[in-house]
Amino acid sequence: MRVPFSRSLPLIATALILSACVSTKDVPVNKHISQSGQLKVHPGLLGMPVPAELADTMPGATVAEAPIKMDEVGLRTQRSVYFDLDATAIRAEFNPMLQAHARYLQANPKARVRIEGNADERGSAEYNQRLGMRRAESVRQAIIGHGASDKQVVLKSLGESRPKLKGHDEESWTENRRADVVYEKEN
Repeated sequence: MRVPFSRSLPLIATALILSACVSTKDVPVNKHISQSGQLKVHPGLLGMPVPAELADTMPGATVAEAPIKMDEVGLRTQRSVYFDLDATAIRAEFNPMLQAHARYLQANPKARVRIEGNADERGSAEYNQRLGMRRAESVRQAIIGHGASDKQVVLKSLGESRPKLKGHDEESWTENRRADVVYEKEN
């Protein structure tokens, strides 16, 4: 799956800025910086196909069919639960992620999360606000059902006010129908 140019533009800009800041006299030459002093960028970060030899070499690089990592830290970086149109039911693919968040919260009683429910731009602002809250509540119930304390999980609905993608197409709407797990306090 290729990432549209508009989604990869911030990554490209960041890579260009970082490469402009690199100086060969300040940074030792190693496997991440070429002999010319230019920063190497993983193709997956630019929305390009990732060759097999690079698929597992960069933490955080995503490959379209990569399974969810089961380690606690890796799963805690996966914090969005996506929903079908006008739905609040959590799809089975997100259960391992929610179980990992619950295990972390259970093991760290001082940790707190805020579940932020979101909706796409379709529908009235009031409806999207309510839908965002229902989505956040679904995620909250799942995390609590997996063992987290109800005092560790608070809700917030953002409705359509904070889209991940600002387009007016199915790709954008799919990305914006979500609930995000935001850690407010850890340990």
